[in-house]
Amino acid sequence: MARLTQRQYQQRLLVAMTIYVAVMLLVWPSARSVAQLPLKVLLAMTPLPPMFYALALMARRIRESDELEQRTHLVGLAVATGLTAALSLAGGFLAASRVLPVDGSILIWVFPVMMISYSVTRARVSRAYGGDPGCGEEGGGRWTAVLRLLLLTVAALYGWGHGWDDYRLGLACGIVAGLLLVTVVKAVASRPARGQAGS
Repeated sequence: MARLTQRQYQQRLLVAMTIYVAVMLLVWPSARSVAQLPLKVLLAMTPLPPMFYALALMARRIRESDELEQRTHLVGLAVATGLTAALSLAGGFLAASRVLPVDGSILIWVFPVMMISYSVTRARVSRAYGGDPGCGEEGGGRWTAVLRLLLLTVAALYGWGHGWDDYRLGLACGIVAGLLLVTVVKAVASRPARGQAGS
């Protein structure tokens, strides 16, 4: 199997995330209103295939990386796992003591928190080792983020114009806001230090 280039990885990931967002906005909310249990389960699980594909892409990318890149991935995953576990534990204690009134739907945010903290940590570690966390071997990372934001913003505007219910519209706007935050944080984290700017 040929090694994935950075561009191929980003393109495939963009397709997977586009499918995921489309499913989350157009298909998944229907699970709440369906009465038959088998169909309800099927609709509730529709976002999983594109996410599993994205995880498989990430695993392949890490496996094909050199030792230094694997180390940056490992540190990023370790920090993301620890942070997500700590936040989940704190949230669990607050929910169990009825300080924080949440239901099971909050579990949807575990994976995004993990991926955001992984991305930010890996960018910082890569920069500490002298790498360029924003571009990779072929560049285009920033343009991919801009394209994702543009697609999601169009989806949110489409939903607003076509009378989506509050849940779907809120989900679309939340995804756009979250991706915008990730893009800004990654851009700040990947900026070269002042001493490196001229080199």
